[in-house]
Amino acid sequence: PDRVVWLVSSACAVYCRFCMRKRSVGCAGMPLSANAWDRALGYITEHRQIRDVILSGGDPLLLPDDVLDGILARLRKIPHVEIIRIGSRVPVTLPERVTPKLCRMLKSHNPVYVNTHFNHPREITRESSMACARLADAGIPLGNQTVLLRGINDDPSVIKRLMQLLLTIRVRPYYIHQMDLVRGTGHFRTSVEQGLEVMEGLRGHTSGLATPYYVIDLPGGKGKVPVLPDYVERRENMLLLRNYLGEKIEYEDVM
Repeated sequence: PDRVVWLVSSACAVYCRFCMRKRSVGCAGMPLSANAWDRALGYITEHRQIRDVILSGGDPLLLPDDVLDGILARLRKIPHVEIIRIGSRVPVTLPERVTPKLCRMLKSHNPVYVNTHFNHPREITRESSMACARLADAGIPLGNQTVLLRGINDDPSVIKRLMQLLLTIRVRPYYIHQMDLVRGTGHFRTSVEQGLEVMEGLRGHTSGLATPYYVIDLPGGKGKVPVLPDYVERRENMLLLRNYLGEKIEYEDVM
């Protein structure tokens, strides 16, 4: 109820085959005119419950610096907008776009958060690490959203290493997404059981900082639901809590 997603771009540096917006991204018909931006800003201004604006697309960081600067400046003039988030895969797919000039501009509008999208340890290269370092040095908190993909990263050891390496480049693991129900992408889908196995391979086996939420983004805009392995068994006022070693420890609850 307190946030809104605003699609400000129709272009990406790389078109991911599993993308939930693959039917619209890159299409000239997306409403990106100045008039459309005025209507979007008017909507945000009128709805005072909105405190968090998420810029998405396409990729917002593919907009020219002056255009993105203008959008952020106008959002900053709306008193009830407290934070701005940018969803971008550019640090991974076009890291040279993250220039010192871009970072200075983003810093001038802080608090700005950037959620990026690494899916595999091999994507953490020297160039992508430098892009994230520039953003972090500009005081921009970085988070990561990973999509679980069959045969690519649906191995607990791969995901664990990805999350650990993200922390070394100052990117906080935020979400692991069960892949969206997008036509033509079934060959990438994993079972929810496989996702839970991945989570079992993280919790307790590595730092809590390296353990994101595993979520299903429900169809129809019904929101994200976290999915967790079952660690708790209740017997009246006694809980049996299972740890990462499979041991069950009794814990007395308050009745």
